[in-house]
Amino acid sequence: MTATELNELSESPPPVAAADRSAVEPGSRPDVTIVLPTYDEVGHVSTEVRRICATMDASAYSWEIVAVDDGSTDGTREELRSLAARDARIRVIEHRRNLGSGGARRTGTRAARGHVVVWTDVDMTYPNDRIPQLVDSLEGYDQVVGARNSEEGTHKALRVPAKWAVRRLAQYLVQEDIPDLNSGFRAFHRDRAARYLGRLPNGFSCVTTMTMSYLADGLSVGYVQIPYAAREGESKFHWYRDTRKYLLQVVRMTLGYEPLRVFMPLGLALLLFGLGKLGFDVITKDFRIATNTLLILFAAFQVISIGLLADLVVRVTKPPEDPAPPV
Repeated sequence: MTATELNELSESPPPVAAADRSAVEPGSRPDVTIVLPTYDEVGHVSTEVRRICATMDASAYSWEIVAVDDGSTDGTREELRSLAARDARIRVIEHRRNLGSGGARRTGTRAARGHVVVWTDVDMTYPNDRIPQLVDSLEGYDQVVGARNSEEGTHKALRVPAKWAVRRLAQYLVQEDIPDLNSGFRAFHRDRAARYLGRLPNGFSCVTTMTMSYLADGLSVGYVQIPYAAREGESKFHWYRDTRKYLLQVVRMTLGYEPLRVFMPLGLALLLFGLGKLGFDVITKDFRIATNTLLILFAAFQVISIGLLADLVVRVTKPPEDPAPPV
């Protein structure tokens, strides 16, 4: 992180509610930026954007919407352009091709001017009329996530156990309770999150990455219960492909933050098995040690050594922590 970015982190104040802040004065930053990734959402994008606008107008926050069209081909882009032409607080960024939900969120967050960034969707699943309450809940936390109280996606019989298994693994690896690992409804301080944007993958696992990055760095993540509705339009989530990406991203991030949580249990398991096999060889083979016993012990030594080296590399190369934003 450059010195300029560190200065920005230390100088950017958090949002301050006022009596009427819906309009942003020229040259000033809005309190809240709502980032909306869109991809072939023509049937409901206008309805959801208008609902967000009405909700934010009734709140105490100044705001803007950054809608990132991720290569839509069904007229979503034209709908967004029309909405932006009628309200200067709506900005539209267009991807030439589809990058994925993570790519769109990364683009929108980098373009955000607000002190607080809210991630949500326009598929009618999240309670976007609660965005002001979500921002209110951010006080005292670095990030607040909307924890869904139900699963309404397609292939529920496959998605629910797969997501549960990935979430349990993530909780073990970060040693924190995670009520909802991959909720796309969340709020965070934009300047605090800037350092993590380069790590976001293009797919749906971007939300998992954002949660685990904060927890791995010791930042505070809060959770608020939210209802979750059936989506409008066709889901872009593929239960096998995207679950596999979630799992790989969880393991990949753990190796980048706490590699001993992966290598040490595996190494110790091999070591205990090897020692048990060694004892068996000594007792039953007149102190003659089998070759496979030596291979198991050597493998345990290698795994533990690699884990220790990986942990050393992580600690040496870890960038210095950012100063906490002023309160």
